Amino acid sequence: MRILGVSAFYHDSAAALVDDGCIIAAAQEERFTRKKHDAGFPENAIRYCLDAGGIELKDVDYVTFYDKPFLKFERLLETYLTFAPRGFASFRMAMPVWLKEKLFQKDLLRKELKKYDEQFDWRNKLLFAEHHQSHAASAFFPSPYEEAVVLTMDGVGEWATTSVALGSGNKLEMTKEIHFPHSLGLLYSAFTYYTGFRVNSGEYKVMGLAPYGEPKFKDLILDKLLDVKEDGSFRLDQSYFNYCSGLTMTNKRFDALFGGPARTPEQLLTQHHMDLAASIQAVTEEVMLCLARALAKETGARNLCLAGGVALNCVANGKILHDGAFDNIWIQPAAGDAGGALGAALAAHYIHKGQPRTVSGTGDAMHGSYLGPEFGQDEIERRLTAAGAKFEVLGENAVIEATATALAEEKAVGWMQGRMEFGPRALGGRSILGDPRSSSMQKTLNLKVKYRESFRPFAPSVLREDVADWFELDGDSPYMLLVDGVREDRRRQMTDGEKALFGIDKLNVVRSEIPAVTHVDYSARIQTVHADTNPRYHALIHRFKELTGCSVMINTSFNVRGEPIVCTPEDAFHCFMGTELDVLSVGNCFLRKEDQDPALRQNYKDAFELD
Repeated sequence: MRILGVSAFYHDSAAALVDDGCIIAAAQEERFTRKKHDAGFPENAIRYCLDAGGIELKDVDYVTFYDKPFLKFERLLETYLTFAPRGFASFRMAMPVWLKEKLFQKDLLRKELKKYDEQFDWRNKLLFAEHHQSHAASAFFPSPYEEAVVLTMDGVGEWATTSVALGSGNKLEMTKEIHFPHSLGLLYSAFTYYTGFRVNSGEYKVMGLAPYGEPKFKDLILDKLLDVKEDGSFRLDQSYFNYCSGLTMTNKRFDALFGGPARTPEQLLTQHHMDLAASIQAVTEEVMLCLARALAKETGARNLCLAGGVALNCVANGKILHDGAFDNIWIQPAAGDAGGALGAALAAHYIHKGQPRTVSGTGDAMHGSYLGPEFGQDEIERRLTAAGAKFEVLGENAVIEATATALAEEKAVGWMQGRMEFGPRALGGRSILGDPRSSSMQKTLNLKVKYRESFRPFAPSVLREDVADWFELDGDSPYMLLVDGVREDRRRQMTDGEKALFGIDKLNVVRSEIPAVTHVDYSARIQTVHADTNPRYHALIHRFKELTGCSVMINTSFNVRGEPIVCTPEDAFHCFMGTELDVLSVGNCFLRKEDQDPALRQNYKDAFELD
């Protein structure tokens, strides 16, 4: 049974193909259109998934959309009526879009799908899942657990903002929900907006900024904004927010509570903003921990699955794991709306059709999340040649040797190998790599390659078998969704003067043997690299270890700020030529910057709208 899942029209559109429960392919539309967080109908992602499965749309048994538009419209109308006459301006802007497009999404989907198959039987083949059901299905069904509690947290679906489901075998029962406007995701987004970052894309910046501050406003948030019960359920005081009825996230009462108007993107980040980031991060961690503990106590379950945009908060995930309320946690790598496409397909297969589920005894069913396009060597050479690239074709071992040597020489490396990752994290398929032992590499990559804020941390990739040699984590973290500390014996003790530093002044203090991936609080967002899911990346790090004694590597996504992660060899070459990357490795093609035609250099610093 072949099922195509689709998410679209809000943000991070995507498509996924499932064949008899096996995940064949999944990709976000942004990777093809080169438009960050593309919300349009994922026509390119669908075509890719069908091609990857070697089929046409007529061969698909069902197409499943990831949420129910009429329920969203109901929520929109009820919200505006509740807050009337406030919010009329927002209502007036939203209605034409809904009446023209979103309210009639079944018809829109039918028209779009008929482009692939004029005879598409939409009456019998088109299904709709609920938003949080899609998230929960994306977390439980690919997980390595026969039974688990599933916690989904995001901004808002149709009505739900937080939900709990119980998964067992091929069954997934939604048991509890917290409804809009009470949302942990929207609370975090409100602080994202207030600290001057873009909602729905800048939340991870707030998380990265938090360790530079002190949670001075935590008690104020819990006293004024958020009422948290013992079981983790919560309510927000809507008198401080504007997202129900206005065009902004917060209002003047919020401004007065936190000492002034929201920061604009051009304004300098101050200690005040860092303290706000630290405070909302601390509150988020407390609520998530409270929810997890309550669910473990209530259900007796030992396994927890997480999905929804809030589940990308890897710091909070690490705290839940360390807390020990659950023995195991598994987080869907595409936890946001893109993953809803996969969840919708899996929900149709297991819940709608009741198909049997077999749990792998050797890991999850995500194939390392390497579910996107890949390119054969002949095609790579053809595409690079057409782009004007000068490259050397090497054997596989020689490519690994040349790349590892360049990394040991502290060169910045673009690495495009195998299938593209599904989800927001680069996992060694479309990555920029560097030497973590370099005290200057974090600043170099941020300012000269990524063109982004200097405070942004980089993640370490580490051989799975060596993770406990470097970090306090001793387990799997293949999707870079768990934060843990660098081992004490790898840390460097700071001087009294360094300890006295505040805010961004902490940035340049060397804290460990791997300073480029050690955050200011000695933490790291860890990716464990497994030989069975990515043998070439594993071999590269292993060779780097042989050369340097270090089995850790900087891994950041292969893109510049505001650009989607590269998809094709051309994307990789253009980014290589638009940044100060020194080396590019694509398949068995090895490129050095000094060999390239200078006329092909591009100005990537201002090429994309900032995120």
